[in-house]
Amino acid sequence: MKEFALAGKKREAVGKKASKDLRKQGLIPCNLYGEKKGENGLPEALSFYIPMADLRKAVYTPHIYVINLDIDGEQHTAIMKELQFHPVTDALLHVDFLEVNKVDPITIGIPVKLTGLAQGVRDGGRMNLTVRKINVTAPYPQIPETLEIDVTNLKIGKSIKVGELSFEGLEIATSKEVVVCSIKMTRAALSAAANTEGAEEAEA
Repeated sequence: MKEFALAGKKREAVGKKASKDLRKQGLIPCNLYGEKKGENGLPEALSFYIPMADLRKAVYTPHIYVINLDIDGEQHTAIMKELQFHPVTDALLHVDFLEVNKVDPITIGIPVKLTGLAQGVRDGGRMNLTVRKINVTAPYPQIPETLEIDVTNLKIGKSIKVGELSFEGLEIATSKEVVVCSIKMTRAALSAAANTEGAEEAEA
């Protein structure tokens, strides 16, 4: 996984009003969840904020990053676990980070990368990518930047499901029945097939 450095400041005030005031200043409220637990046994959050200008490159990208967080001089290694966006403007409202280490496994969605020229595409079909990320579980140093899937032998009308895939050192967390990609028949392919059949009949 690629690494990205971010610096934040601890929040003295929390709640809706305090979060709204931060956003007006171009600051995004964040929480970091780690191994520390509260009296109720639930993970205890460290509340802080990061300038939106700094967060932008880590959020609006196809890449998956492990984040080197500096919060008032305290160093943490984390991933972005959950991002909250405004339902109308799509503006970033809040980010939850999960602290990670090199031993304990994490579950995270990794971008899919199709490799090879599919037989079905050569025959005039159209490739349809159904899911852009697959969830995998492993310690973060073992997690790749992308999951490469060879589609060279995929034919028209056929698909690849998650259950058909395997990646060394990774446990796949997405349901086995999920279709990753498929090749659909196109009008051009239908026309070519019809012309071929017509020519064969004429020769006969």
